[in-house]
Amino acid sequence: MRSSIIFAAPYQVRLKSSQVPTPAATQLLVKTLVSAVSPGTEMLFYRGQVAADLQMDTTINALSGKVAYPLKYGYATVGRVIEAGAQADGEWLGKMVFAFHPHESHFVAEPEALLPIPDGVTPDQAVLLPNMETAINFVMDGQPLIGERVALFGQGIVGLLTTSLLAQFPLETLTVVEPLSLRRALALDMGASDAKDPRTGLDDLHDLDLVYELSGAPAALDQAIAATGYAGRIVIGSWYGQKRAELNLGGHFHRSRIRLISSQVSSIDPRWSGRWEKARRFDVAWKMLRMVRTERLVTHRVPVQQAAEAYQQVDQRPEECVQLLFTYD
Repeated sequence: MRSSIIFAAPYQVRLKSSQVPTPAATQLLVKTLVSAVSPGTEMLFYRGQVAADLQMDTTINALSGKVAYPLKYGYATVGRVIEAGAQADGEWLGKMVFAFHPHESHFVAEPEALLPIPDGVTPDQAVLLPNMETAINFVMDGQPLIGERVALFGQGIVGLLTTSLLAQFPLETLTVVEPLSLRRALALDMGASDAKDPRTGLDDLHDLDLVYELSGAPAALDQAIAATGYAGRIVIGSWYGQKRAELNLGGHFHRSRIRLISSQVSSIDPRWSGRWEKARRFDVAWKMLRMVRTERLVTHRVPVQQAAEAYQQVDQRPEECVQLLFTYD
């Protein structure tokens, strides 16, 4: 039987059983090994904080359609191909693959929707591919320069991966702002030069060249603006859903020529599109997943049968949880 996680309504999660699907002539059947919960985007769907008239994701076939409960969600799944349709290439059989697919134990897909996992990448690393791709996108959009003073607001899984990439640049300082102590400690381990708790004050954080707002908390954007120097730039990677950001744009911001940059991984900035495409960015992401020790970011591995409790964990006890993975029998 196939097990699928269903968001029945906001804060209501159930596991649905159905027959394992049969692949059509050109399709492949994948048995899932592990899937990753997105503690940012996915929790907006769990909490019902996404506008009802919004398309779930126009770039992912498995997530087509408007937001309407009940729904499946998730976009990071690793599995093994166990069956091929009559017209599909049999060389796929047995391969470990990544798919942008919701949380479920079995699924069918066309070959072009699957990414073979390179040698030397484990399932637990591979399932973080979308997060690493997003982190690379943030770095490309921010264009850090030698000797710059850089800060990141928010050290969830994407924030931590972004920190790990920025730590490879010859920056003057790399400061993270994060209220949860576990994440601050991980950020320092990933290469940050300093980690601050926003609740204790940020008066000494100012005149920054480049700031990333990745917290998902609209109030952090106002703090980011206050910390950015003249002609500095702020890369906004957070998706706030229906949450509103109240900003003070009448003082420091007004005369500082600060640039606010919207960054989202579904597309590549037109500046790079002549030489970059999704495949090239994926290649870089695979290399970075091999380089960064991502195993320290996985705090929970939970059987899919315990999905409801797992989402409560992510929602109610974020101080204990960075990255939660579902496992499948």
